[in-house]
Amino acid sequence: MKKKISLQILFLFFFLVQFCYAQVDVVYNDLVWSDEFDTDGAVNTTNWFHQTQLPAGGSWFNGEVQHYTNQIANSFVETGLLHIVAIKEPYTDQGVTKEYTSARLNSKFAFKYGRVDVRAKLPLDSGTWPAIWMLGKNVNEDGAYFDAEFGTTDWPACGETDIMEHGIFPSQSINYVQGTLHTPSSFGNSINNGGIVANDLANTYHIYSVNWSPFQISFLLDGVVFYTYNPTVKNPNTWPFNKEQYLLLNIAMGGIAGTLDTNFTQTSMDIDYVRVYQNTLVDTERPNNFTATVGAVTSSSVELLLNATDNSGNIAYNVSYGTQSFSYAGTSGVQKSVIISELSPNTNYSFSIAVNDLTGNTALNNPIVLNATTTAVLGCNGTDTEASQGSFSTGYNYAFQTLGTDVKITFELLDTDRVGVVAYLWRQSPFAETPMTNVSGNIFTKTITGQILGSTISYAVKFAYAGGLSVTRYFTYVVGSSCSLGIENPSDFKSSYYPNPVENILYLQLANDQNQIILTDLLGQKQVEDIVKSNHTIDMSSFKSGIYFLKIKNSDGIQNIKIIKK
Repeated sequence: MKKKISLQILFLFFFLVQFCYAQVDVVYNDLVWSDEFDTDGAVNTTNWFHQTQLPAGGSWFNGEVQHYTNQIANSFVETGLLHIVAIKEPYTDQGVTKEYTSARLNSKFAFKYGRVDVRAKLPLDSGTWPAIWMLGKNVNEDGAYFDAEFGTTDWPACGETDIMEHGIFPSQSINYVQGTLHTPSSFGNSINNGGIVANDLANTYHIYSVNWSPFQISFLLDGVVFYTYNPTVKNPNTWPFNKEQYLLLNIAMGGIAGTLDTNFTQTSMDIDYVRVYQNTLVDTERPNNFTATVGAVTSSSVELLLNATDNSGNIAYNVSYGTQSFSYAGTSGVQKSVIISELSPNTNYSFSIAVNDLTGNTALNNPIVLNATTTAVLGCNGTDTEASQGSFSTGYNYAFQTLGTDVKITFELLDTDRVGVVAYLWRQSPFAETPMTNVSGNIFTKTITGQILGSTISYAVKFAYAGGLSVTRYFTYVVGSSCSLGIENPSDFKSSYYPNPVENILYLQLANDQNQIILTDLLGQKQVEDIVKSNHTIDMSSFKSGIYFLKIKNSDGIQNIKIIKK
């Protein structure tokens, strides 16, 4: 009976571990380095190095006021716990006297990719800054453990991973902790961060984790992801995380952590264990069944559909074109859709795609090269002077562009006698006013999302400036069309078309004797273009089922019609 219960508990533990870490992209299972702190006394010098050398100038960074020491009073092991202790005491070292001491430990172990778990209880004293973090092994920092042999790269180009920081977020709850990444693209007050409010940090042990793969870095509290960093473009500016890093444990004091209480005497961060996991199974099997095809193509994007299988379960796709290169995580046997965006319209692109597993084994048919040509811009643009309110001395440029299910609307005020110009997008029905983003000069843009292809939208722009305002006329636009803008009141047309939906023949009855017609598919590609009389038919029997757009242009104006082919 006891054996059965033990097996049930073991299964439940395994299930919970797998459930918690299923939120990350790569699960690391093999313990490769740890310190359980089960020997009382001094810190294990096989695992840890005391970093005590002051930076140039005699003070630690961020206005901190402590000396880091190797005194046993500042870092010791007792009853299965590592205690990092911050103390108020005068201490002189390297010719500098400070009023506080603490400890800063460097791990003598460095690694690339894996998961770190640290179970700890934190101090909440005002002015203290406990941290569990990592730096690139190549950091050029005098006095750091790896500096003498490997310190070739200045911070932040070495990359910094703050697994847990507390005490430097005055606007947050006392139980708030944060994970942050510092890179050349964002450092100091980095935008690459996420935080979470934990339960009773001072009296409860929590597990602070980071899961670091070649594709993304996820931060976890007690096994639950609360922030993931995965920049679209991974280069030295955004992703210096392709080299080994080492661990640091410390309590900083003062500076940006705030003022220490005058009654402060000492406090500690208590750590139960530090564990690093990787996947150590030697994998010599190549990815198989590698395929790559082109999916949906727009004027600014190409979809790549990728698939491969691998015994490890994890796939890495590497896509390059021109000077650009991107990596994407995939799952064995599951098709991966990759959208390459910000492309130029009506342009041919050649994509080279290779696949490998996380060990580096490559597919035999690497690389697969795919060619795709983006479509022409699905949109309308022009220049006008008409105003629905106020007036224009010169006029304005306008453009409507369909991007997938979004429409990018851009207006430029051409009047040169306006000062302090701002712009607002006006929706006709129901009325709404939305600020537009200034691109440069008097050019403003706004993208409206989640539009239905074939639907008609109507917008104007209000330009406000010192001393007044001017509002353009309303423009109607058929989402997904590459036509000129339609007339404001399509009912002015005396034309009919039937049947719609159509299966074979589309009949047109037009009021004018001479009409230009253009029929395009959903991607803006012309299917029919002709000059026709008032009675005309279009044979659509061989067309694929879907949505088409018919533009009719004559002396009455322009009419846009959505045609559905059965």
